[in-house]
Amino acid sequence: MADLSKKRERERLKIRRWPHYMKLAEGAYLGFRRGPDTWQARFRDRNGVQQYKALDEIGRDDFDGAKRAAEAWFSQMGSSAMRSIKRATVRDALEAYLTDLKRHGRSDAAREARGRFKLTVDKDPLADLALEAATRDDFEEWRDRLVPGRKARSVNRQVRSVVAALNRAQELGHVGNPAAWSFKPLADDIEDEGDTAIFLNPSQRAALIAAADEHTGAFLRGLELTGARPKELAAATVRDFDGKALKLSHRKGRPAKVRARYTVLGAEGIEFFIQRVADKLPMAPIFTEDGKQIWRRHIWARQIRAAAKAVNEKVRGAARIPSGVGAYSFRHARISELLQVFNVDPLTVAHQTGTSLAMIEKAYLRFIPEALQEKLAALRARA
Repeated sequence: MADLSKKRERERLKIRRWPHYMKLAEGAYLGFRRGPDTWQARFRDRNGVQQYKALDEIGRDDFDGAKRAAEAWFSQMGSSAMRSIKRATVRDALEAYLTDLKRHGRSDAAREARGRFKLTVDKDPLADLALEAATRDDFEEWRDRLVPGRKARSVNRQVRSVVAALNRAQELGHVGNPAAWSFKPLADDIEDEGDTAIFLNPSQRAALIAAADEHTGAFLRGLELTGARPKELAAATVRDFDGKALKLSHRKGRPAKVRARYTVLGAEGIEFFIQRVADKLPMAPIFTEDGKQIWRRHIWARQIRAAAKAVNEKVRGAARIPSGVGAYSFRHARISELLQVFNVDPLTVAHQTGTSLAMIEKAYLRFIPEALQEKLAALRARA
Protein backbone atom coordinates (compact mmCIF):
# COMPACT_ATOMS: atom_id res chain seq x y z
CA MET A 1 0.00 0.00 0.00
CA ALA A 2 1.32 3.43 -0.94
CA ASP A 3 2.60 6.05 1.51
CA LEU A 4 0.77 9.08 0.15
CA SER A 5 2.09 11.43 2.82
CA LYS A 6 5.35 11.96 0.91
CA LYS A 7 5.41 13.91 -2.34
CA ARG A 8 8.34 11.88 -3.64
CA GLU A 9 6.43 8.64 -3.13
CA ARG A 10 3.35 10.03 -4.88
CA GLU A 11 5.43 11.05 -7.89
CA ARG A 12 6.77 7.50 -8.20
CA LEU A 13 3.30 5.95 -8.41
CA LYS A 14 2.24 4.33 -11.68
CA ILE A 15 -0.24 6.20 -13.83
CA ARG A 16 -3.43 4.16 -13.97
CA ARG A 17 -7.22 4.55 -14.16
CA TRP A 18 -7.88 3.99 -10.43
CA PRO A 19 -6.27 5.65 -7.41
CA HIS A 20 -3.51 4.32 -5.20
CA TYR A 21 -4.93 4.02 -1.69
CA MET A 22 -3.54 4.47 1.82
CA LYS A 23 -5.43 3.07 4.80
CA LEU A 24 -6.47 5.66 7.38
CA ALA A 25 -8.58 3.31 9.51
CA GLU A 26 -10.47 0.04 9.20
CA GLY A 27 -12.60 0.41 6.08
CA ALA A 28 -11.49 4.01 5.47
CA TYR A 29 -8.94 4.98 2.80
CA LEU A 30 -7.43 8.04 1.19
CA GLY A 31 -6.58 7.68 -2.50
CA PHE A 32 -4.35 9.55 -4.94
CA ARG A 33 -4.77 9.13 -8.69
CA ARG A 34 -1.51 9.59 -10.57
CA GLY A 35 -1.80 11.38 -13.90
CA PRO A 36 -4.44 13.97 -13.11
CA ASP A 37 -2.96 13.97 -9.56
CA THR A 38 -6.28 14.16 -7.76
CA TRP A 39 -7.42 12.93 -4.35
CA GLN A 40 -10.27 10.56 -3.52
CA ALA A 41 -11.77 9.15 -0.30
CA ARG A 42 -13.19 5.65 0.01
CA PHE A 43 -14.95 3.87 2.84
CA ARG A 44 -16.88 0.67 3.39
CA ASP A 45 -20.30 1.20 4.95
CA ARG A 46 -22.06 -1.06 7.45
CA ASN A 47 -23.47 -3.19 4.63
CA GLY A 48 -20.03 -3.76 3.16
CA VAL A 49 -20.64 -1.47 0.19
CA GLN A 50 -17.75 0.74 -0.93
CA GLN A 51 -18.54 4.48 -1.10
CA TYR A 52 -16.36 7.05 -2.91
CA LYS A 53 -15.93 10.82 -2.88
CA ALA A 54 -13.73 12.93 -5.15
CA LEU A 55 -11.77 15.59 -3.26
CA ASP A 56 -11.38 17.88 -6.25
CA GLU A 57 -10.95 21.02 -4.18
CA ILE A 58 -7.71 19.73 -2.62
CA GLY A 59 -4.41 20.60 -4.30
CA ARG A 60 -2.13 17.84 -5.57
CA ASP A 61 0.55 18.59 -2.93
CA ASP A 62 -1.79 19.08 0.03
CA PHE A 63 -1.73 15.70 1.73
CA ASP A 64 -2.76 17.09 5.12
CA GLY A 65 -5.71 18.90 3.57
CA ALA A 66 -6.78 15.78 1.71
CA LYS A 67 -6.62 13.70 4.86
CA ARG A 68 -8.68 16.23 6.84
CA ALA A 69 -11.27 16.40 4.08
CA ALA A 70 -11.49 12.61 3.90
CA GLU A 71 -11.87 12.30 7.68
CA ALA A 72 -14.63 14.92 7.71
CA TRP A 73 -16.48 13.00 5.00
CA PHE A 74 -16.07 9.70 6.84
CA SER A 75 -17.68 11.23 9.91
CA GLN A 76 -20.58 12.70 7.92
CA MET A 77 -21.23 9.38 6.20
CA GLY A 78 -21.28 7.51 9.52
CA SER A 79 -18.32 5.25 8.84
CA SER A 80 -18.08 2.93 11.81
CA ALA A 81 -14.31 3.03 11.64
CA MET A 82 -14.19 6.80 11.80
CA ARG A 83 -17.19 7.50 14.04
CA SER A 84 -15.00 9.43 16.46
CA ILE A 85 -11.79 10.87 15.04
CA LYS A 86 -9.09 11.31 17.68
CA ARG A 87 -5.96 13.41 17.40
CA ALA A 88 -3.66 12.49 20.24
CA THR A 89 -0.15 11.35 21.17
CA VAL A 90 1.49 7.98 20.60
CA ARG A 91 1.06 7.32 24.33
CA ASP A 92 -2.69 8.02 24.11
CA ALA A 93 -3.03 5.69 21.12
CA LEU A 94 -1.32 2.87 23.03
CA GLU A 95 -3.60 3.48 26.01
CA ALA A 96 -6.62 3.21 23.70
CA TYR A 97 -5.33 -0.17 22.56
CA LEU A 98 -4.96 -1.37 26.16
CA THR A 99 -8.47 -0.21 26.97
CA ASP A 100 -9.78 -2.08 23.92
CA LEU A 101 -8.07 -5.29 25.05
CA LYS A 102 -9.68 -5.04 28.48
CA ARG A 103 -13.07 -4.30 26.94
CA HIS A 104 -12.83 -7.56 25.05
CA GLY A 105 -11.91 -9.55 28.17
CA ARG A 106 -8.19 -9.84 27.39
CA SER A 107 -6.87 -8.54 30.69
CA ASP A 108 -3.77 -10.75 30.66
CA ALA A 109 -2.81 -9.54 27.19
CA ALA A 110 -3.38 -5.95 28.31
CA ARG A 111 -1.18 -6.45 31.36
CA GLU A 112 1.65 -7.92 29.29
CA ALA A 113 1.38 -5.18 26.66
CA ARG A 114 1.33 -2.52 29.38
CA GLY A 115 4.65 -3.91 30.64
CA ARG A 116 6.16 -3.75 27.16
CA PHE A 117 5.02 -0.18 26.55
CA LYS A 118 6.26 0.93 29.96
CA LEU A 119 9.67 -0.55 29.17
CA THR A 120 10.05 0.70 25.61
CA VAL A 121 7.84 3.74 24.99
CA ASP A 122 6.65 5.56 28.11
CA LYS A 123 9.98 7.24 28.91
CA ASP A 124 10.98 7.78 25.28
CA PRO A 125 10.47 11.10 23.42
CA LEU A 126 8.26 9.21 20.95
CA ALA A 127 5.53 8.84 23.57
CA ASP A 128 4.64 12.54 23.60
CA LEU A 129 4.64 13.04 19.82
CA ALA A 130 1.29 13.55 18.12
CA LEU A 131 0.55 10.27 16.34
CA GLU A 132 -0.51 11.98 13.13
CA ALA A 133 2.71 14.04 13.10
CA ALA A 134 5.09 11.17 13.86
CA THR A 135 7.22 10.23 10.85
CA ARG A 136 9.12 7.17 9.73
CA ASP A 137 12.29 8.83 10.99
CA ASP A 138 10.75 9.30 14.44
CA PHE A 139 9.89 5.61 14.70
CA GLU A 140 13.22 4.43 13.32
CA GLU A 141 15.10 6.66 15.77
CA TRP A 142 12.96 5.20 18.57
CA ARG A 143 13.86 1.69 17.47
CA ASP A 144 17.55 2.64 17.34
CA ARG A 145 17.31 3.73 20.99
CA LEU A 146 16.03 0.24 21.88
CA VAL A 147 18.99 -1.56 20.32
CA PRO A 148 21.80 -1.04 22.89
CA GLY A 149 21.93 -4.02 25.24
CA ARG A 150 19.28 -6.00 23.35
CA LYS A 151 19.44 -8.69 20.67
CA ALA A 152 17.85 -7.99 17.32
CA ARG A 153 15.08 -10.53 17.89
CA SER A 154 14.24 -8.89 21.23
CA VAL A 155 14.02 -5.43 19.63
CA ASN A 156 11.85 -6.78 16.80
CA ARG A 157 9.53 -8.42 19.33
CA GLN A 158 9.05 -5.13 21.17
CA VAL A 159 8.53 -3.22 17.93
CA ARG A 160 5.92 -5.69 16.68
CA SER A 161 3.94 -5.21 19.87
CA VAL A 162 3.86 -1.42 19.44
CA VAL A 163 3.04 -1.64 15.72
CA ALA A 164 0.11 -3.97 16.40
CA ALA A 165 -1.18 -1.59 19.06
CA LEU A 166 -0.96 1.45 16.80
CA ASN A 167 -2.68 -0.37 13.95
CA ARG A 168 -5.57 -1.22 16.27
CA ALA A 169 -5.63 2.33 17.68
CA GLN A 170 -5.98 3.64 14.15
CA GLU A 171 -8.96 1.34 13.59
CA LEU A 172 -10.44 2.86 16.75
CA GLY A 173 -10.23 6.32 15.21
CA HIS A 174 -6.78 7.62 16.19
CA VAL A 175 -5.34 9.60 13.29
CA GLY A 176 -1.93 8.49 12.07
CA ASN A 177 0.00 7.21 9.09
CA PRO A 178 0.67 3.43 9.27
CA ALA A 179 3.52 3.83 6.78
CA ALA A 180 5.42 5.73 9.48
CA TRP A 181 5.57 2.76 11.86
CA SER A 182 5.68 -0.07 9.34
CA PHE A 183 9.26 -1.04 8.54
CA LYS A 184 11.30 -4.17 7.99
CA PRO A 185 12.61 -6.00 11.08
CA LEU A 186 16.24 -5.78 12.07
CA ALA A 187 18.51 -8.36 10.47
CA ASP A 188 19.25 -11.67 12.22
CA ASP A 189 15.81 -11.93 13.76
CA ILE A 190 16.23 -15.66 14.48
CA GLU A 191 13.84 -18.14 15.99
CA ASP A 192 13.84 -19.10 19.65
CA GLU A 193 16.29 -21.93 19.08
CA GLY A 194 18.44 -19.98 16.64
CA ASP A 195 22.10 -20.06 15.77
CA THR A 196 23.25 -17.82 18.62
CA ALA A 197 21.74 -20.04 21.36
CA ILE A 198 23.78 -20.10 24.57
CA PHE A 199 24.14 -23.55 26.13
CA LEU A 200 24.86 -23.95 29.84
CA ASN A 201 26.35 -27.10 31.30
CA PRO A 202 24.87 -28.64 34.50
CA SER A 203 27.41 -26.91 36.76
CA GLN A 204 26.70 -23.50 35.27
CA ARG A 205 22.95 -23.99 35.60
CA ALA A 206 23.30 -25.12 39.22
CA ALA A 207 25.45 -22.08 39.99
CA LEU A 208 22.91 -19.71 38.44
CA ILE A 209 20.02 -21.27 40.33
CA ALA A 210 21.95 -21.10 43.61
CA ALA A 211 22.89 -17.44 43.06
CA ALA A 212 19.34 -16.39 42.21
CA ASP A 213 16.66 -15.47 44.75
CA GLU A 214 14.16 -18.13 45.80
CA HIS A 215 11.49 -17.36 43.21
CA THR A 216 13.92 -16.95 40.29
CA GLY A 217 15.75 -20.11 41.24
CA ALA A 218 12.51 -22.11 41.24
CA PHE A 219 11.52 -20.68 37.86
CA LEU A 220 14.90 -21.59 36.33
CA ARG A 221 14.69 -25.09 37.79
CA GLY A 222 11.26 -25.49 36.18
CA LEU A 223 12.71 -24.46 32.83
CA GLU A 224 15.57 -26.91 33.27
CA LEU A 225 13.22 -29.83 33.96
CA THR A 226 10.73 -29.10 31.16
CA GLY A 227 12.56 -27.35 28.33
CA ALA A 228 9.60 -24.98 28.20
CA ARG A 229 9.60 -21.51 26.72
CA PRO A 230 9.89 -19.07 29.62
CA LYS A 231 6.63 -17.33 28.73
CA GLU A 232 4.58 -20.53 28.63
CA LEU A 233 6.00 -21.81 31.91
CA ALA A 234 5.28 -18.44 33.54
CA ALA A 235 1.64 -18.82 32.44
CA ALA A 236 1.25 -22.39 33.77
CA THR A 237 -1.24 -22.83 36.60
CA VAL A 238 -1.66 -25.52 39.25
CA ARG A 239 -4.42 -27.26 37.28
CA ASP A 240 -2.04 -27.66 34.31
CA PHE A 241 -0.05 -30.26 36.31
CA ASP A 242 -1.76 -33.67 36.46
CA GLY A 243 0.84 -35.45 38.58
CA LYS A 244 2.81 -36.83 35.64
CA ALA A 245 2.82 -34.20 32.90
CA LEU A 246 2.56 -30.45 32.59
CA LYS A 247 0.23 -28.77 30.10
CA LEU A 248 1.94 -25.88 28.32
CA SER A 249 0.49 -23.50 25.75
CA HIS A 250 1.96 -20.98 23.35
CA ARG A 251 0.87 -18.98 20.31
CA LYS A 252 2.37 -19.81 16.97
CA GLY A 253 1.78 -19.10 13.30
CA ARG A 254 0.30 -16.20 11.37
CA PRO A 255 -2.32 -15.52 12.49
CA ALA A 256 -1.16 -16.81 15.86
CA LYS A 257 -3.16 -19.71 17.28
CA VAL A 258 -2.93 -21.20 20.77
CA ARG A 259 -1.22 -24.58 20.68
CA ALA A 260 -1.20 -26.79 23.76
CA ARG A 261 0.87 -29.87 24.57
CA TYR A 262 1.63 -32.11 27.53
CA THR A 263 5.27 -32.31 28.56
CA VAL A 264 5.98 -35.62 30.28
CA LEU A 265 8.13 -35.20 33.40
CA GLY A 266 10.80 -37.45 34.83
CA ALA A 267 10.90 -38.51 38.48
CA GLU A 268 12.80 -35.36 39.49
CA GLY A 269 10.36 -33.18 37.60
CA ILE A 270 7.30 -34.84 39.13
CA GLU A 271 8.67 -34.43 42.66
CA PHE A 272 9.61 -30.81 41.99
CA PHE A 273 6.19 -29.85 40.64
CA ILE A 274 4.34 -31.70 43.41
CA GLN A 275 6.16 -29.44 45.86
CA ARG A 276 5.45 -26.36 43.76
CA VAL A 277 1.67 -26.89 43.58
CA ALA A 278 1.16 -27.98 47.19
CA ASP A 279 -1.51 -25.96 49.05
CA LYS A 280 -2.29 -23.78 46.01
CA LEU A 281 -5.64 -23.20 44.33
CA PRO A 282 -6.17 -24.73 40.84
CA MET A 283 -5.99 -21.38 39.03
CA ALA A 284 -2.95 -20.13 40.95
CA PRO A 285 0.26 -19.69 38.92
CA ILE A 286 2.90 -22.29 39.66
CA PHE A 287 5.68 -19.68 39.46
CA THR A 288 5.64 -16.05 40.54
CA GLU A 289 8.10 -13.18 40.90
CA ASP A 290 7.49 -12.67 44.61
CA GLY A 291 4.80 -15.09 45.74
CA LYS A 292 1.97 -13.07 44.13
CA GLN A 293 2.91 -11.31 40.89
CA ILE A 294 2.91 -13.41 37.70
CA TRP A 295 6.34 -13.40 36.07
CA ARG A 296 7.08 -10.65 33.56
CA ARG A 297 9.75 -10.99 30.90
CA HIS A 298 11.81 -7.93 31.85
CA ILE A 299 11.82 -8.98 35.53
CA TRP A 300 13.15 -12.49 34.96
CA ALA A 301 15.75 -11.09 32.53
CA ARG A 302 16.90 -8.63 35.20
CA GLN A 303 17.08 -11.34 37.86
CA ILE A 304 19.05 -13.70 35.63
CA ARG A 305 21.57 -10.96 34.81
CA ALA A 306 21.99 -10.28 38.51
CA ALA A 307 22.52 -13.97 39.25
CA ALA A 308 25.05 -14.31 36.41
CA LYS A 309 26.96 -11.30 37.71
CA ALA A 310 27.04 -12.81 41.22
CA VAL A 311 28.39 -16.11 39.88
CA ASN A 312 31.07 -14.48 37.72
CA GLU A 313 32.36 -12.44 40.64
CA LYS A 314 33.39 -15.70 42.31
CA VAL A 315 34.55 -18.00 39.50
CA ARG A 316 37.04 -18.00 36.64
CA GLY A 317 37.56 -19.79 33.33
CA ALA A 318 35.03 -22.32 32.04
CA ALA A 319 32.88 -21.99 35.15
CA ARG A 320 31.92 -18.42 34.26
CA ILE A 321 28.46 -17.70 32.90
CA PRO A 322 28.60 -16.57 29.23
CA SER A 323 27.61 -13.05 28.30
CA GLY A 324 24.05 -12.78 27.04
CA VAL A 325 22.72 -15.73 29.02
CA GLY A 326 18.96 -15.73 29.51
CA ALA A 327 15.99 -17.87 30.46
CA TYR A 328 16.05 -19.51 27.02
CA SER A 329 19.48 -20.94 27.81
CA PHE A 330 17.76 -23.44 30.11
CA ARG A 331 15.43 -24.48 27.29
CA HIS A 332 18.39 -24.91 24.93
CA ALA A 333 20.19 -27.02 27.54
CA ARG A 334 17.19 -29.30 28.07
CA ILE A 335 16.68 -29.92 24.37
CA SER A 336 20.37 -30.58 23.72
CA GLU A 337 20.61 -33.03 26.65
CA LEU A 338 17.48 -34.92 25.61
CA LEU A 339 19.16 -35.49 22.26
CA GLN A 340 22.75 -35.98 23.37
CA VAL A 341 22.65 -37.51 26.84
CA PHE A 342 19.34 -39.37 26.88
CA ASN A 343 19.29 -40.22 23.15
CA VAL A 344 15.64 -39.31 22.78
CA ASP A 345 14.60 -39.24 19.13
CA PRO A 346 14.17 -35.76 17.57
CA LEU A 347 10.45 -36.24 16.84
CA THR A 348 9.71 -36.90 20.51
CA VAL A 349 11.90 -33.99 21.59
CA ALA A 350 10.09 -31.68 19.18
CA HIS A 351 6.71 -32.77 20.57
CA GLN A 352 7.83 -32.50 24.20
CA THR A 353 9.24 -29.00 23.79
CA GLY A 354 6.76 -27.57 21.29
CA THR A 355 9.20 -26.97 18.45
CA SER A 356 9.63 -28.45 14.97
CA LEU A 357 11.90 -31.04 13.38
CA ALA A 358 13.25 -28.31 11.12
CA MET A 359 14.27 -26.21 14.11
CA ILE A 360 15.73 -29.24 15.90
CA GLU A 361 17.87 -29.97 12.88
CA LYS A 362 18.85 -26.33 12.39
CA ALA A 363 19.92 -25.53 15.94
CA TYR A 364 20.76 -28.85 17.59
CA LEU A 365 22.17 -31.06 14.82
CA ARG A 366 25.56 -31.31 16.49
CA PHE A 367 23.92 -32.94 19.53
CA ILE A 368 22.11 -35.62 17.53
CA PRO A 369 23.94 -39.00 17.18
CA GLU A 370 24.74 -39.93 13.59
CA ALA A 371 22.20 -42.78 13.50
CA LEU A 372 19.44 -40.42 14.58
CA GLN A 373 20.58 -37.86 12.02
CA GLU A 374 19.99 -40.44 9.31
CA LYS A 375 16.48 -41.16 10.66
CA LEU A 376 15.76 -37.44 10.74
CA ALA A 377 16.87 -37.07 7.13
CA ALA A 378 14.60 -39.96 6.15
CA LEU A 379 11.64 -38.33 7.93
CA ARG A 380 12.30 -35.06 6.12
CA ALA A 381 12.53 -36.85 2.78
CA ARG A 382 9.09 -38.45 3.30
CA ALA A 383 7.48 -35.16 4.43
